[in-house]
Amino acid sequence: MAFNHLPAAMHDALGPLSVTPVTHSVSMAKNHRPGRPPESGDTRPSPAMILDRLATGAGRAARITHTEHLPPRSGTHAIWPDRIRPEVISAIEKAGIDHPWAHQAAAAEHALDGESVVIATGTASGKSLAYLAPVLSTLLEGSEAPNGRGATALYLAPTKALAADQRRSVKSLAAPLGNAVRPAVYDGDTPVEEREWVRQYANYVLTNPDMLHRGILPSHPRWSSFLRALRFVVIDECHTYRGVFGSHVAQVLRRLRRLCARYGADPVFLLASATAAAPSVAAGRLTGLPVTEVSDDASPRGELVFALWEPPLTDLHGEKGAPVRRTATAETADLLTDLTVQGVRSVAFVRSRRGAELISVIAKERLAEVDRSLPKRVAAYRGGYLPEERRALERALHSGELLGLAATTALELGIDVSGLDAVVICGYPGTRASLWQQAGRAGRSGQGSLAVLVARDDPLDTYLVHHPEALFRQPVESTVLDPDNPYVLAPHLCAAAAELPLTEPDIALFGPAVPELLPQLEAAKLLRRRASGWHWTRRERAADLTDIRGGGGRPVQIVEEGTGRLLGTVDAAAAHTAVHEGAVHLHQGRTHLVRKLDLEDSVALVEQADPPYSTVARDTTAISVLETDTEIPWGQGRLCYGSVQVTNQVVSFLRRRLMTGEVMGETKLDLPPRTLRTRAVWWTVTEDQLDAARINPEILGGALHAAEHASIGLLPLFATCDRWDIGGVSIPLHPDTLLPTVFVYDGHPGGAGFAERAFHTARTWLTATREAIASCECEAGCPSCIQSPKCGNGNEPLHKRGAVRLLTELLKGAPPGGPPES
Repeated sequence: MAFNHLPAAMHDALGPLSVTPVTHSVSMAKNHRPGRPPESGDTRPSPAMILDRLATGAGRAARITHTEHLPPRSGTHAIWPDRIRPEVISAIEKAGIDHPWAHQAAAAEHALDGESVVIATGTASGKSLAYLAPVLSTLLEGSEAPNGRGATALYLAPTKALAADQRRSVKSLAAPLGNAVRPAVYDGDTPVEEREWVRQYANYVLTNPDMLHRGILPSHPRWSSFLRALRFVVIDECHTYRGVFGSHVAQVLRRLRRLCARYGADPVFLLASATAAAPSVAAGRLTGLPVTEVSDDASPRGELVFALWEPPLTDLHGEKGAPVRRTATAETADLLTDLTVQGVRSVAFVRSRRGAELISVIAKERLAEVDRSLPKRVAAYRGGYLPEERRALERALHSGELLGLAATTALELGIDVSGLDAVVICGYPGTRASLWQQAGRAGRSGQGSLAVLVARDDPLDTYLVHHPEALFRQPVESTVLDPDNPYVLAPHLCAAAAELPLTEPDIALFGPAVPELLPQLEAAKLLRRRASGWHWTRRERAADLTDIRGGGGRPVQIVEEGTGRLLGTVDAAAAHTAVHEGAVHLHQGRTHLVRKLDLEDSVALVEQADPPYSTVARDTTAISVLETDTEIPWGQGRLCYGSVQVTNQVVSFLRRRLMTGEVMGETKLDLPPRTLRTRAVWWTVTEDQLDAARINPEILGGALHAAEHASIGLLPLFATCDRWDIGGVSIPLHPDTLLPTVFVYDGHPGGAGFAERAFHTARTWLTATREAIASCECEAGCPSCIQSPKCGNGNEPLHKRGAVRLLTELLKGAPPGGPPES
C-alpha cells in the first residue's frame, strides 16, 4: 500500500540585518527625507505598543514565541546620471524627491548604458523610480523625433492590480511631461474599443505575461510599430517568476526578443525584485541575457517589530486522537478584528482564496458586536473576482475607506498601500522572499511597522516559530525555474512557429532541448518542416496550447445555479479539489455549496448556503519510476533523482467545523483519475538499515509515511516552493526499487525544479525534517509534525518515533556535503 500527499497543482552564517530584505523606507514621494521622525501631530501608536495591545488577554502573551526588532536605518543619496533629461529630473523633484538613493542612480546608469539590469533591493526602496527615470527620459527623447513613433517601453507585472497601480504612479509622475509619455494598461480587462488606441498611440504599455503570451505576440503585425521602437522591457516583481510559471514566462520573453529582432529592435531589460539570492543569475535564466545586478540597498527604513505567534492548543482532538491547535485562520481573524478596533490600518495575508473570504467574514461578525459601523471597514481581496470588484476594492484601500483587508498574494506585490501600520501573515507563505515581501507592505511611508506571522498547525510553521534563526539569520532562497522543461518548451515552440516560422538560428535562443523536441512536434503533426523553417500546421491558435500559470486546461466557471450569474473562475487543475460536488465555496463574504461539477463543459453550479463547516478534498496516489537520472549511495541506502509518473484520484472530502477544525464527517466522491509525468527525488533503505533503526514490519509503513509528510512540510525552507507545489508517496516495498522508498515529486508536468533542489540539499533538508519530528511535544504525532491535511489515507498509518529512528539511520550514511549544491 502506498501513502501519499498530493500537491495543489494536481489538486488544485550571515547576520540578520545584512540579509533581511525588509527595508521599510519612505515611499517614492518621501525620498528626500531619510530616517525622518514621525510628522508633528502623528499620534499613531508605535509597533511595540500595537503588539502589546494584541498580547493583552488571557494566555495571549504566551502565544508570542519570538519578537525580532529591526532598528531604523538612514539612507545614502546620490545624483542622477547626466543623461537623464532635466525635464524628467524636474518632474521627479515636483513629486517631492530631491535626490535619488545610490542604488536608484546606479541602476539608471546601467540602463542608459544599454545593459540589462536587475534591481534587487528591499520593499519600498524605490525600485520603480530606478527604472522609471531612464525609461521616461528615453520616451521624452523619442517624442521629439521628427519622424516615426519614437521610443516605446513595455511593462510586465505578474498581476493586473499591480499594472493598474503602476499606471496611476507613472501618470502622476509624468504629468509635467505633457503628452510625451502616454501610459496605458493592456490586459484582459481593457475594453475592446480602447485596445486599438493603445496599439497605435501608447508608448508605455503596461500588461502581464499572460496577455503578452495570448494577445500581443500572436498579433505582432498589429503591434509592429510599437515593437520596432521598443527600447525597454520592465519586468516588475521578477522574483515571482519561479517554478513552472517562471519557466513559461522565460519562454514568452524569448519569443518577445525574437519578434523584436525581426522588427529591428534590441530592448534593454530592467528587472525589479525583492532581495533574493543570486538575483543576476535568476534574471539571466529568466531573460536569456546577461544581467547586471544592483543589490546594495541605499534606502532608509523605519523600525520593524516582527512577532512569531503560535495559536494555543484546544481541548479538541483530531484524527487518531491527536491534539488540535486553534486554527491560524481563526487566530488571524481575531488579530485583524483587534487591529481594526484600534484603528490600525492592516492587511492580513492568507494563502488561499477561501481563507481570505473566511477571515473577512469572521472579522465582520466580531466587529459588528463592537460597532455596527465597523464591518464595512473590512473586506476580502483575492484573485477570481470580477474586474469591477477588484478595482473598487483597490480604490477603497487607497482612500483609507478600508481599515482592514484579508488578502491573498494578489496584494503581496508592489501595489502602493502607503499608510499601513501592520501586517498579519496567516501561515508561512512558502518562502522567506514572500514572507519579507508581505511584511514590507506596512511601513511604506517611513513610519514604524508591525508584522505578525501566525503559525498554522503543520510541521514547517511549527518549526519556524520555535527556530526563529531559520527566518532571521538566513538569506532568502534562490529562484528555481527550468525553461528547458519539455512540457513548457514544446508549446512555446509551436506558438513561436505560428508567429514566425522557426529557423536554425532560433534554436540557440530557445535552448539546448530544441533539437530533440522539433522531431517530436513534427511527428505529432504540430509543426511541418519546409525550406523556410518549421511552420505551425493547425488552424487553431498555437498560443492556446498552454496555460502559462501552469494550471493546464480551460478554467472552470463558477455559476450561481438559480440566477446564472458568473461568480468567478477556478483553474482546471484545482477543480477536482476546490469545486467538487459538496464543496464549500466563498465569494465576497457569501458562502455557496457546489451542487454540480461538469468537467466536460468546465462549469461548477453553486447555490448560496450557510453551512457551519469548510471542506477539504482527499485523494489517493500511485507512482512509478520512468528514468533515474542520478543515483548516489547513502550508506546502504540510495538517494535518487529522475522522472516519474504519478496517478492521482480525488476520492472523498472532509467537512471540518469552521472555528475549531474538528472533523465532522467524510463523503465519498466519484471523479476520474489523472496522470502526471514529472520529476522526483526519492530515497531507499535496506533491511539492515531497518534492523539497525529497530523498524519492524508492523511499523515500517507508518515510519515511512510520517517521514514523507514531514519532509514535504519542511522542503519550502530549501527550495522556492509552497508545500502545495509538491507531493509525495511512501511505500514499504516499491515495485521499481524493490525496497522501502519515499518519493517527493513536483506537482507540475515535466517538473518545476523543486525536487532537483531537494536532491541537492538532501542532507540539510532531511536533518531539519528529523529535528522537526523529534522536537514536537506531542506523543504519537500531530499536525505540527507528521499529520497532513491533504493525506489521502486519512493519516493512517503514522509512527512518529519510528520516523525519527529511520531518518537518524538514513542520515548516518549521508555523504558529508551531500550532492553538490546547485
